[in-house]
Amino acid sequence: MSRHEGALPAGFDEPVFAEPWQAEAFALTVALHGKGLFSWSEWAEALSAEVKKPGAASDGHDYYEHWLAALEKLLAAKGVAGKGEVDALAAAWERAAHATPHGKPILLENDPGA
Repeated sequence: MSRHEGALPAGFDEPVFAEPWQAEAFALTVALHGKGLFSWSEWAEALSAEVKKPGAASDGHDYYEHWLAALEKLLAAKGVAGKGEVDALAAAWERAAHATPHGKPILLENDPGA
């Protein structure tokens, strides 16, 4: 056995994120904190409020949906991006995704509504 085999507890060989957007939301949160947009205590409070809302999945499969909602609300509260701006940009990305051929990168320039 090499010195690295068996070093991680069971389950640590599985992906941390179920979908790429979850990793992107995580990275964006870390980057925005790094730029000083919010403190970790503000982030923890925002995320905690979202996770504790009624209707959260008991198995945690919706955790990153709560993560994203918390980030959107925190950015709105800080005056960085309002709900309308976030919703409009999300809709533009959705249209771009539907207009992009399978296997090609999704680019905002592909939004037919732009």
